[in-house]
Parts: sequence; C-alpha cells; structure tokens
Amino acid sequence: MKVQRLQFLIIMCCSLPLLLFSKEITNSETPPHKNSRRVKRGWIWNQMFISEEQKTGNLPHYVGKLQLNSSSLHENAKFAIQGEFANTIFRVNERNGDIYCFERLDREKKSEYHLMALLVDKRTNKTMEHPSNFVIKVIDINDNAPEFTQKAFNGSVNEMSDRGIFVTKVNAVDKDDPTIGGNADVTYRIIQGQEYFTIDNSGTIYTAIPNLDREQKDTYEVVVEARDSPGQTIYLANTATVTIHLTDINDNFPTFTESEFKFNVPENLKVGGEVGRLKVEDIDEPQNRNTKYSFLKERFQEMFAVTTNAITNEGILILKKPLDYESAKQYKMDIEATDPLIDLRVAKQPRPKSITNIIINVLDVDEPPVFSKPFYKFEISEDSKLNNIIGFVSAKDPDAANRNIRYSMRSFKDEPIKVTNNGNIISVKMLDRETVDWHNFTVVAEEVDPSNPPIKKESLGLVFIKVLDVNDNAPEFADRYAPRVCENAAHQTVITNISATDKDEMKPGMKFTYYSAKKENNFTVQDNHDNTATILVKYGYFNREVAKFHYLPIVISDNGQPEQSSTNTLTITVCKCNEKGEFTFCEESAKLAAVSVPMIVIILVSLFLIILVVTILAVLRRMQTKHTNILGKNTAEIHEQLVTYDEEGGGEMDTNSYDVSVLNSVRRNVQRPRQEMEASPYLYAHVQKPARNGDMSFMIEVKKDEADNDGEGLPYDTLHIFGYEGSESIVESLSSIESGSSESDIDYDVLNNWGPRFKMLADLYGLEQIEDFPY
Repeated sequence: MKVQRLQFLIIMCCSLPLLLFSKEITNSETPPHKNSRRVKRGWIWNQMFISEEQKTGNLPHYVGKLQLNSSSLHENAKFAIQGEFANTIFRVNERNGDIYCFERLDREKKSEYHLMALLVDKRTNKTMEHPSNFVIKVIDINDNAPEFTQKAFNGSVNEMSDRGIFVTKVNAVDKDDPTIGGNADVTYRIIQGQEYFTIDNSGTIYTAIPNLDREQKDTYEVVVEARDSPGQTIYLANTATVTIHLTDINDNFPTFTESEFKFNVPENLKVGGEVGRLKVEDIDEPQNRNTKYSFLKERFQEMFAVTTNAITNEGILILKKPLDYESAKQYKMDIEATDPLIDLRVAKQPRPKSITNIIINVLDVDEPPVFSKPFYKFEISEDSKLNNIIGFVSAKDPDAANRNIRYSMRSFKDEPIKVTNNGNIISVKMLDRETVDWHNFTVVAEEVDPSNPPIKKESLGLVFIKVLDVNDNAPEFADRYAPRVCENAAHQTVITNISATDKDEMKPGMKFTYYSAKKENNFTVQDNHDNTATILVKYGYFNREVAKFHYLPIVISDNGQPEQSSTNTLTITVCKCNEKGEFTFCEESAKLAAVSVPMIVIILVSLFLIILVVTILAVLRRMQTKHTNILGKNTAEIHEQLVTYDEEGGGEMDTNSYDVSVLNSVRRNVQRPRQEMEASPYLYAHVQKPARNGDMSFMIEVKKDEADNDGEGLPYDTLHIFGYEGSESIVESLSSIESGSSESDIDYDVLNNWGPRFKMLADLYGLEQIEDFPY
C-alpha cells in the first residue's frame, strides 16, 4: 500500500503544467476595428506518466488529457494523436482529449513513447492548431530480480591459507531502473557455506577461516544470493552456486607402509641390479611428492644405493658391489624417508621423518670360477725355444665346494700358443714378430664337477701376449727405385737419393749404412749418415750402345745385435737427353714380379685346362667339317668366299693374258659326288677368255689343276696365295724388297741438322759420314 501511495505522489508531481501556449483571440462581442488585438489560442496539457505492469483495474488505463488555453472550442473541432503506437496502444477521446492506454506496458522493453497532439476540423480534416509533441514516460516498478552473469562459478585457493584470502568473484545484474527506489541496486550474501567463506557487496569471495585442509575436503559448494532494493522488506532475489577447489600444497611427509622390509637376493645378482622396492605413502598429490631416501649408517652406502621412482615415489634399492654368500649371508640396515621441500610452518606431522628396517638375505648360487685378474699380459721374445712357458693363468671356485679348475683355450686356427690343463701358457710354434706382434686369445676356466650329469660352470679370461723383437731381418730398399741418368752426365752428378727400411722394430738410435758392393763401375754410393744415401756419377759419360742399363749392388747394414745386412740391386737406366739435361728417350727396364708357388700352380693348371678345352673344340670342329657337305651352298654364295690374298700380282699383264672367270668352272677330276644345281644366271659378267700366254697364265693353270685334284683342299673357286709378281705391270713391282736400291732425288742429309732425335734416321738414309757421339 505504501508503494502505491509513493507512485501516486510521483505521478502527481510530474503532472504539473510544463508548457503553456497562449494565442490571441478577438472578443466575439466587440466588433473588430482597426486598432483592436486578439489573444492567441494554444495547447495546455501536462507531461504524461504511466506505471508499468499495472495490475489494478481493467483496461484501458487513463493516461492524461489534451487541453487548450481556450475554454470554448469550435463545434467541428476534434482531438487526434500521432506517433509511436498512436491509435493502437494509446487512443484519445475526440471530444474532451482524454488519452487512454489499452495494454500493460513493460519499461524494460520500452521506457517512453513520443507522440504528437492535433486539433482537426471534422469536416475538412485540416488542422486547426499547430501540432505539439509530447512524451508518455513509463514509470518503473521493481519487477525484475537480479540475474547472475554465469550459471555457475568456479574458484580455487591454496589449502592451509590464512583468513581473508581471495577466492573468486561473482556478478549479478538487475534490469530495473537504477534511479528509482534502489530497484537495480544489488547486494550479495552467502546462504550456504558461510562458515568457510565470506562475500562483500562487490561479489568478491574470501576465506572465512584459516588452514582449510585439502586432504580432509578438497571441494566446497557455496550458494550465493543476489537481492535488490537494499534496506527494504520487499525485494527480489536470485541465487548461484560457486564451486571452490582447494589447491594442494606439499604439506605432508612420506610414511613407510611397513616397519620392516625383507628381500631374498641371489649372490649372482649383477651390479646395478634391483634388490627390492620400498613403498611409502604420501597423501599429497603426485606433483608434491619429493621423497628422499637415505641410510642411517653410511657404511651401507658402499654396498647399496636407493633411488626414487618419479612416478610411484617408491624407493628402489640398487646393488653397487657384487654379493658373496661365502663372505656375508645377510645385511641389516635402517633407511629413512623424508621430503626436503616441505614447508615446516604448514606441515601437519610433528615428525618429519619415517624410518624402516631393511633385511637382505643373500642366497647361495653355484657360481663359475673367478680369475685372479681381470686380464693377463705377458711378453716373449720371438726367438724363444719351443714349449717355453710364457706365463700362467689362475682361477678359483668361489663356492664352498671349492672344486678343481681345468683350463683351455678357445680354439684358434694355427695358433702358435697353447694353454695346458693346469693354466700354463706355452709356445708350440716359432714366433715371428714381423708376422704377428700380438697374440690375443680367451682362456676358459671350467670347474671339474664329479656329479652325474656334471654341471658345467665356466668363466672366460682374456690373455694378451706381446712378441718382443729380435734383430733377425736385414734392411732393404724403402721403395722400388728406378733412377735414370743422361748418357752425357758429368762427374759427381746426383742420380738419386735412396733410403732403407727394416721389418724389425725401428727403435730409437737405429742406423743404416750404405756402400757399393762393386767398385768397378761408374757410380759412387755416398752414405749421408742420416739413414739415407746419395747415388752419384763417378767418372761421367755413358755409352748406350754398350749398355743401356747398369745394375748397381748396394750393401745396406743396420746397427742391431746381431748386425744384419743385405745386398740390394739398383737398376739405373741410361737415357738420351737434350742440351738442358732433360730426358728425351729411355728404355723401360724389365720388371720382375715375385709370384708365389701356389700362384704358379694355379696359373699352370689354368693353362692346362685352356689347352685341353681348345684341343677338344678343335677335334670336334674337324670331325664336324668332314661330315659337312662343302657344296651345300648355291653357286652365288660360294663365289663370295675369298681367302686372304696378301701377295701382289703382275699388273695389267694378268688380266690381259688370262680370264679370271675360268675359276668358276667345275672341277673335273674330283671323285666325290656333287650336288646338282639348277641353271641360274651368272652373277658376274661372262667375258671371252683371251689367249693363254705368259708365265702368269701357266702358273694359274698349274694351281687350278692342283686344286681340282686335291679333294681335301679349298673349294674350286677360292683364290689361292700366289707368291709371284708381274713383270709387265705399268706401276712396276709393289714389293719393298728392292726399295732400298731404288734411286731417289731426296736429300736425307738435312736430318743431321735436326738434332739428336733424328740421328738414327740420318744414319740410315744419309750419305755423309757423321762422327760418332761420345758415350
């Protein structure tokens, strides 16, 4: 009832006259005259208001009245309105100007309406007064509750936080008019969970108490109410749920799940192997679990280690040294678990450490023998006698049975070293350091087990034997030298430098000496005393006509004990040179290739097989030839079969004295049957045979008769080799036999002026006697 009275007062106050339009009118009783004035007529109406959502009374609702400042209106005048929702929601009484609303209005949809007031002549519909604009405003009532901007809110805060720590913020909006009666003013309060959290009028939520523990409860659902019209008993409200999560922190120490852990471990567990796992409980989330394990007594750290599994937070017990059942059958130790990253100010446990007892039982295992050393290294001279003991290996059975050990060597083909059953290493063949300087092999140590069936247990040991060098190889040339010297080389000309190498070990201080084994020669071997030597020309000038190659034996000695020396032959080629001393012509010396006996045998066998195959093929070919019909081809094909003809004929005399086409005639005296051939045109022109005269004609006839009577010879039309030259040819003989005696006008003496390169041609063709070059 109070709210309705308040709304009525507001409407009445707003309905005071705001506009006044005056209009001059003439006095209807006074006749008009020249100086008379009339008063203007104008609109007198109030700004209009209407409350939204009116529920009292029936429609339409009265809004206001249109008025003029004149009390009398023309009888034909009527009121009208135009504008927003005119004559639909709002209508006017034509006679008295009363405005009515025919619908319930909602301010949140439209808060005011702009209209125009009109005075119109009924007969002509013309306006009788100037139109006037006015506004109908909708007065708000509190008909909308606050609405939250989200359906659900989420927040989070660290566990164990202090009081008043920010959690999250909510927000609600009221659609009502904020200028009237606090209809849109929103306030908040927590109606569920207020014992843990608080909220202020801005919607910010804070912790109400300290030390909320995630491990006890990790999620809270808080119901927040938003209401309008603060301070009034009548209001509208709405609620929203806020889910608050407590974020985990590292505030709990790890605790062993058991007070004692027992592990049974075989003694042959490899170093680095896992002995067992220690389980702890940490109620913090995985990212806040940082368990560290340690031994209470440091002496166990030499034997074992504990690492942390990052996923399960377990402690993994690792073996650091080999176990030995015979030495220690059990280990007892204490291990503690703690978390060094915990903030002790928020830790809930009074004791920051958890301790457990560990018992490790070592199980006996039948182990293989154990060598006394990880590997063995021995040295022996390459000239040692056979069956000489180089050294020995040793292994023992680590088990309580302490069985005997038998030794052997992993088989190596042609190994000159042997291992006896008792572990002695002896040489069974002569050693050569230049062939193999290290002998490395594996020794097997095997337990002698009398059980049936025997349990074979063995171990492997490495043995390295170095063969010491003895000076048993003579030095030799370091390379295949092929020096050359000019035939006109002067005295003390350097031919080449040589060096030596030795298959024996080149120890510091090793020296080589050089000298010539043959003094009667034209060379000097100069020892440079730095393990090299220089070959010089002793007298100068060499005669290539006498010797194109000189073989210089050089003795090379070392300074070892005992001293070794060898004679090496240096082949020196004498060459022709120009004036600058550059080599112009040299013969290649024959190179001797060293071929081993197996290679010679392979070559001989290969040659024998090749000869055998060729012989078989030749025999088969000959047998096939005897059974082949020679005349199986047609005449035209046979005419084309010409053998090699390397001799020269007699020129035109041959063709003039004898017709070659007679070779196409059939052999007359051959007794073998011949294949009948059909007549066919000649492939070559048939010419008339000339008179048979001359030596050539006679010899061809003789050769033809021999071919006809020789059944094993070549076909009758094959040209044979004739060693005859014609005497009547225009171009004379083509043979080179008498070319040297033919006269010529060419002067070959000019070759003597062309230098040493053309000396040989000048000697062959020249007529002058040239002085011999000195050699």
